Amino acid sequence: MVADISPPELAARQAELFTAPSHVAASMMIGWTLTMDGVGGRIVETEAYHYSDPASHSFSGPTPRNAVMFGPPGAIYVYRSYGIHWCMNLVCGDERGSAVLLRAVEPTQGLDLMAARRGLEDPRLLCSGPGRLCQALGVSHAQNGLRVDAPPFALVPGPAAGVVVGPRIGISKAVDVPWRFGERGSRFVSKPFPKAG
Repeated sequence: MVADISPPELAARQAELFTAPSHVAASMMIGWTLTMDGVGGRIVETEAYHYSDPASHSFSGPTPRNAVMFGPPGAIYVYRSYGIHWCMNLVCGDERGSAVLLRAVEPTQGLDLMAARRGLEDPRLLCSGPGRLCQALGVSHAQNGLRVDAPPFALVPGPAAGVVVGPRIGISKAVDVPWRFGERGSRFVSKPFPKAG
């Protein structure tokens, strides 16, 4: 459940998030609630990408595909992964070309619609991975460039039970950069985080 927050406080918290460097914003977003048309839940897993990062779509500069990453912070960047799954990112930071990949959400709103879209009932599998998340929320390239702080989206701050950090998943460059963030103890992340040594 999202606590009541005044519109001015919400705008201030969102502005703080949008202007934070991507690796800071990715950690800050854990525990926030994201919905599209009232369907969504608590963000429990993210990954950060920066224009100087060889694993980032923006590393080689602006293209028609990644142009949203070079636009204003607070925009949604949607791309297709491996020609199959949509993936949603939040553009952030003072420097253009940075974004946070939304990897997993703990479903809290619109579970019946998510289950119908995904063709399964297990809430742990509805949004545990960037492609599953987009399918469950109904996100596609049609949302590319929209603002996350305006309808049909809503993004509201909320607490996390603690944040764990690890290397990003499914990349071949900068594989050791610890820019994957998750809620400690969440059963809704896409993959377990490495145990602290």
